This record gives sequence, C-alpha cells and structure tokens, in this order.
Amino acid sequence: MSLQRSPQELAEHVREGMLANDRATRALGMEVTQVGPGTATVTMTVRDDMLNGHDTCHGGLIATLADSSFAFACNSYNELTVASGFSVDIVAPGRLGDVLTARCTEQSKAGRTGVYDVEVRNQRGERIAMFRGRSYTVRNKPAVAG
Repeated sequence: MSLQRSPQELAEHVREGMLANDRATRALGMEVTQVGPGTATVTMTVRDDMLNGHDTCHGGLIATLADSSFAFACNSYNELTVASGFSVDIVAPGRLGDVLTARCTEQSKAGRTGVYDVEVRNQRGERIAMFRGRSYTVRNKPAVAG
C-alpha cells in the first residue's frame, strides 16, 4: 500500500530525504527553512572562509545558495529533477556575518521542463542576487525513496 501525502507533506518528505544526502548544502551551513510545492527558502550565514580577495562573499557561493533553493523547489513533487541551466545576476555584495536568504518560486512547469526564479536578500531585505533556473524532470524516477 502506498502512503498518501498531501502536496505539502510530500515536499517536506523530499526536503528531509534530499538534505540527508546533500553534502554541499550542509557543508556550507545552509538551512532549508521552508518548502512547499514548487517553492523553497534556504538561508546561509556568510563565514570568513566564504570571503574572496575583496572581503565579500564569493559570487559562486551566492549562486550555490540560489541553486540549492532551486533544487529543493523543483524536486518538491518527488520527481527526480535536475538543472538544465541557470543564470545569476549579483547586484550587491554579501558581507561577513550577513544572513542570506534565497527564496525560490516556480514560474512554469510543463511536461518535463520548468522555470524557477530565486531572489537572494540579506537580513536587511537588500537584494543581493537574482537567479533563474531551468529544470529537467527524469521520467518515472523519484527524488527520494518512500
């Protein structure tokens, strides 16, 4: 007998299963603070080892934060979904001690492809980056077991 879950319960189940295996997200101290069908919010505090030569957060780590939010959002239906591409615009620096929050929202999901937007802001609500991810869903394969 298969376990019936609401869409929200399914998204939370996927978050727990993915997070258990997502070593990069955990190593960077990210927390998945919210998930729902097609949405996810992930936070990360900028540490000293995340600073570049200008004493600002490395842009690749800001993109990684956004990408993690994108991954949890597009897999929230428990269909194995991968990135087929993304673009990111960094509009302000992240600084030591900043708490960056990436909020991902599904814009389109049709067939096996999707489009997701992520906005990254700091603890003062200032926009740090904008990210657009494109997803591809693999047929008949769950993101997590159970």
